[in-house]
Amino acid sequence: MKKIALYALCCFGILLSCSKDSDITSAGSNTNLKAGNLLTTGASARDLLSNDNFDNLLIEIAYVAGFEPTFEAISNFEEFLLARTYKENVEFKFTSLSSPSEETLTLEEVVDLEEENRTQYNDGNTMAVYIYFADAPTESDQGDENLVTLGAVYRNTSMVIYQSTVEDIANRSSSVSIADVETATLLHEFGHLFGLVNLSTQSVNEHEETIINDDGNEEGNNHCNVDGCLMRSELEFGASLLKQMEKNTSKGLASIPDFDSECLLDLQKYGGR
Repeated sequence: MKKIALYALCCFGILLSCSKDSDITSAGSNTNLKAGNLLTTGASARDLLSNDNFDNLLIEIAYVAGFEPTFEAISNFEEFLLARTYKENVEFKFTSLSSPSEETLTLEEVVDLEEENRTQYNDGNTMAVYIYFADAPTESDQGDENLVTLGAVYRNTSMVIYQSTVEDIANRSSSVSIADVETATLLHEFGHLFGLVNLSTQSVNEHEETIINDDGNEEGNNHCNVDGCLMRSELEFGASLLKQMEKNTSKGLASIPDFDSECLLDLQKYGGR
């Protein structure tokens, strides 16, 4: 079996964090044709950021009917991609899907849904990314502890957004919209596809946040340790994504965090802006 690591945007009392998940079976019979889209997270950072091998970027948005992303979030997302990469064209392909009728989704089920529904793969000078907007939360959510996941990446060009959870979180605020939370989730997760932080890449200057693992040892968690960065994980610091966004708006700042200078250096190292 092929190991797929899950890097997720979570809320803990609504907190921002990410985690790794378990082994999972790889895609099936057409693996050779799809090989360029079945790599580990961050492995295609240079291809996403630069025009060395791909001039164009095709984002396939597959969504359960009724759980499509907002126009504003997709517009923000496109602006972000054009600002941080050198791609000449960014195209979006939208596909409405029926619900899998699951109360929760495991990572294995998300991957199976991609195998069933994904239609776009790298082709010629066009690189393809698949994003699934789900109508159910992840199985790993811990409601009794208010630990929920907004989105995750699990391959070099694969992402899931737990749209029902995004909407639930956003609806708790009077100043932060669904589009704001969608945008923050999309940008954070795409930062992981860009290789941030130390995901199949190496930082220019060390700025990876560390945690204490179950063995009592310190290890990196693939997030930035600079306060206020888009790639910051706030889990152990107790600051919630929603509260941070509300705090930003109350100060007249953009509600959605941006990359700090260290993350920008890393993007530039691998061919980005």
